[in-house]
Amino acid sequence: MTRKSYVFNASPVFTPPASEKQRPAFIRYAMQCASDKDVARSELLYILQGTIPTRSRRLNEHRARALRAMALAMLYHFNIASGLVMASVEQLSDECGLSTVSDAGNKSITRASRLLTDFLEPMGFVHCEKVWDRIMESYIPKLITLTPLFFLLFDVSSEKLEKAQHQQMGWINKGLMEKGEESITLVEARRRAKEQHIKRAFEYRKSLHAMNKKRKLARRMAKLDEQTAKQTLLQKIIQRYSLVELNEMGPKGLRNQVNMEYHHLRKVASTPTPDIPVH
Repeated sequence: MTRKSYVFNASPVFTPPASEKQRPAFIRYAMQCASDKDVARSELLYILQGTIPTRSRRLNEHRARALRAMALAMLYHFNIASGLVMASVEQLSDECGLSTVSDAGNKSITRASRLLTDFLEPMGFVHCEKVWDRIMESYIPKLITLTPLFFLLFDVSSEKLEKAQHQQMGWINKGLMEKGEESITLVEARRRAKEQHIKRAFEYRKSLHAMNKKRKLARRMAKLDEQTAKQTLLQKIIQRYSLVELNEMGPKGLRNQVNMEYHHLRKVASTPTPDIPVH
């Protein structure tokens, strides 16, 4: 492999989730500033890089492109009141097109993760915290906090950030009071945002984990002849339902269930993993 081709998806771009609502005015303003300024070429980066000699933190062009995409993604998911990015590194990596999948089906978010832990965090732009993932039995992508220094990359002052934060807290407490609930402090807002983030991160990983399991099953089924595959599915279906449910389905209903799942898995097996460049 040549030096020029060692990076997959050399031009990552942040693509916002289609289902999300319009972001607050401050978020839209900050994202516009980050786009106009070009965060990867901010003078602040060069000043701080001079104080951190570690070679791995050098901002080459590939890392610069990743930073441009990740900065917009983190801003998009930024919780103004708490300072947290309400998305995991895995989600950010996926939305920026930085994730890769090997021929063996193993997913990698290395480019996004290293950008944070080897570059942005040592210079004080972000703070990362790990949380244990009970499903994957490993640490989930970090809780990310954007520091005021991060916003200085694109000339958004700490005063403007603080003003937006106080305004957001005002809206939060107004909504709570309208519901008959007590107002909360900034510390409590951060705690609640952290809980919400962890819950969403678990749900995101759980959905991906379930989809990966289905793809693996589909690929195994695709290698079998139709009769063997359907017999295997029949055994799985029998284990899934109670005796009462199986009696209600009857032979015809059970046969229809097997056929439906068989054709669905055939379709899954022939469908490539979406939106993730393959090694």
